[in-house]
Amino acid sequence: MYDDFFAKAHELVQAGVPFVTAVVVRSEKPTSGKPGDKAIITADGVMHGWIGGSCAQPTVVKEAMNALRADEARLIRLSTEPEAQTPREGLLDMPMTCFSGGTLEIYLEPQQPRPRLLVVGALPVAQALVMLGKAMNYQVIAVDLEGGGEALADADVVLTSLDAVVGQIRPFTYIVVATHGNYDELALAKILPLQPTYVGLVASSKRAEAVRDYLRMQGITETELLPLKAPAGLDIQARRGDEIALSIMAEIVQRRRNAELLDWALFREETAVEATAVEATAVEATAVEATAVEAMAVEEATEEEGCSCGCGEESKSGEVIELAVLQPATAVPIALHTKAATAIDPICGMTVDIATARYTFTHEGTTYYFCCAGCQGSFQKQVIGNQ
Repeated sequence: MYDDFFAKAHELVQAGVPFVTAVVVRSEKPTSGKPGDKAIITADGVMHGWIGGSCAQPTVVKEAMNALRADEARLIRLSTEPEAQTPREGLLDMPMTCFSGGTLEIYLEPQQPRPRLLVVGALPVAQALVMLGKAMNYQVIAVDLEGGGEALADADVVLTSLDAVVGQIRPFTYIVVATHGNYDELALAKILPLQPTYVGLVASSKRAEAVRDYLRMQGITETELLPLKAPAGLDIQARRGDEIALSIMAEIVQRRRNAELLDWALFREETAVEATAVEATAVEATAVEATAVEAMAVEEATEEEGCSCGCGEESKSGEVIELAVLQPATAVPIALHTKAATAIDPICGMTVDIATARYTFTHEGTTYYFCCAGCQGSFQKQVIGNQ
């Protein structure tokens, strides 16, 4: 039984789920539980081990759940007449559920999972987030599609594919997307349907709203958008990339500490969406608009022209480039090819490599290739408008 206790604890730690350890520290006969008896209670109220029979178990499970929610250890005393016991500071008197007699004192200690920080991107804000996450004892997972993680060597794990992100998200995984327009939308479209606890986007308010519009067009629901905090971070007047990273980690700490007070039904599939909605709403008032940030200077400059990659989706005069060929709904043009390996973005006219194109849209049997999410979104709006 001793080995089983520690094996189960190790299993739960590796799985990243919370649990409570219960240890009998004192007993008075007649009781079946003896000092040194141990059990583990999981977040769904299941007990593994032995701390006494059916007289003790219901109360121990209930108090274990209370300890887990409050994230505070406690010492409880079980007896048939708790009101008759001599009070002791730091000891909670609880009733046994049957009348066989005896007394048990049990120490309950919550074991919270190590929080996980998933950072998408490799620019200065992302680099600073990885360093801060490690310093704060988070398990840090970096996602770098372009540099192979060379700038993120401090991360525990480096992923080079968005598909690999799916298996990395747990209830206490906090995600920050900080690619500065390179593949923000692709990452969010992959992540948000997985119902994460928190997703922060490093962007200005203007760009954040454009990203939300794009995601809606790709079928992301309003419920799935609830965990998205954009712009990410608390308002600490951050300007530099490392300061923005600090503001984001401060917000994650705030979310994490508030979430620990939520009902641990968060870990049950049927209530995951509701718990996320409560948590997202509770802190929404802290939204901060990113200002003159050195790490975001390029992004801010290109946003004034309306396209996240700076390709000029919107002209400087403010007139959107129109697709003249989109007059009737059936007259959608085929993708213009300069050679077999490339296509022309129908919005901005840029040449797009077909093999590496991240943004595509298929309409009436024709696939179009775009340089960025902004151009794809603009094209989709015009197609919809002509139907």
